[in-house]
Amino acid sequence: MKRFLKYFIVASITLVLLTGCGKENNDSGGKASDETLKVVTSFTIIQDIAREIGGDNLDIHNLVPTGTDPHEYEPLPKDIKKATDADILFYNGLNLEGGKNGWFFKMMDSVGQDEENIYSLTERVDAMYLSSEDGTDEEINPHAFIDPAVGIKMAEDMRDALMEKDPDRKEDYEKKADEYIERLKDIDKDYEEKINDIEEKNRILITSERAYQYMADHYGLKEGYIWAIDTEENGSPEQIKSLIKFIDENDAPVLFVESNVDRRPMETVSNESGVQIVEKPIYSDEIGKPGEEVDTYVKYLNYNIKLIHDALK
Repeated sequence: MKRFLKYFIVASITLVLLTGCGKENNDSGGKASDETLKVVTSFTIIQDIAREIGGDNLDIHNLVPTGTDPHEYEPLPKDIKKATDADILFYNGLNLEGGKNGWFFKMMDSVGQDEENIYSLTERVDAMYLSSEDGTDEEINPHAFIDPAVGIKMAEDMRDALMEKDPDRKEDYEKKADEYIERLKDIDKDYEEKINDIEEKNRILITSERAYQYMADHYGLKEGYIWAIDTEENGSPEQIKSLIKFIDENDAPVLFVESNVDRRPMETVSNESGVQIVEKPIYSDEIGKPGEEVDTYVKYLNYNIKLIHDALK
C-alpha cells in the first residue's frame, strides 16, 4: 500500500509540473523536431526493435533499463512525463509489465493516456503457462520474445502500428521493417539448423528460470530449470533437489545461467550433480548496454543460439 501511494504522489506532482515544462531533449541528447513521433517502450528489446524500424523518425524513451526487473518496475518522474507526451506506447504484454493491474497500466491511467495510443506486441502470440510451486495456479510466461519467430510477429505489429499512427512516413517504416524482418527470418532458420545439428539426446536446456519455454517448445529442446516463476522463492532446497533429479534422469550435458540472475543456486546444482556450468551467461529479460557484446535484439538472438549450439554440440 505504501508503494502504491508513493507511486501516485510522484505521478501527481509530476503532472502538475508538466504544465510549466517546455519540451525536453530526447534520450540521445538531440532536440526532437515537431514532426518526430514520440514513442515510449516498456523495456530494452522493444526499444531496440523500435530503433530498427523507426530510425530517425522516432524520439524513443525506454522505461525499464538494462539491469532492472521489468516485472515490478517503479516509474521515475521523467518516465511519467514521457508517457504523458507520447504519441504511441509499446509494451510486451503477456504480464511482463504486471498485467492490467501492474505498474505499466497504473502509469497509463495516472497520465490519462488514450487507449488507442497503447499497443501490445504479443496479441498474436499463443500464451504459454507456468505452474506455481504447489501446481495449483498458472501464470502466463511473458518471455515469448526469446523465440525469434515471436520477434518476427512483434516487428510486424510494430510496423503496422507506426504506419497507422504516422501514415506520411508509411513507406519508410515498411521498408525498414521488411529489411529487419528478413534478418529475423534468417535467424529463425539458423535456430532450426543449429538445434537440429545437436544430437537429440543432448537437446536439453537447463537454466535457472523457465524463461525459455516458447523457444524450447518451438525448436525441440527439453527444458530443465530451478524455478518456474521468478516472483516466487528462487533456489529453494526442494527446487534444487527436483532439478538434480531431472539432470540425472536425462543425463544433461551442461548447465546455463542467465545474465540477470544470482548464480549461486545453479552453482549448488552443479556441485551436487557434477555437471558443469557454461562459462558465458545466456540472455533472457534484456539486452546489454550500448557497446556491450549483446546490445541489440539481433545480437541477443544470435548470441544465445551460438552459445546453446556450441555448449550442447
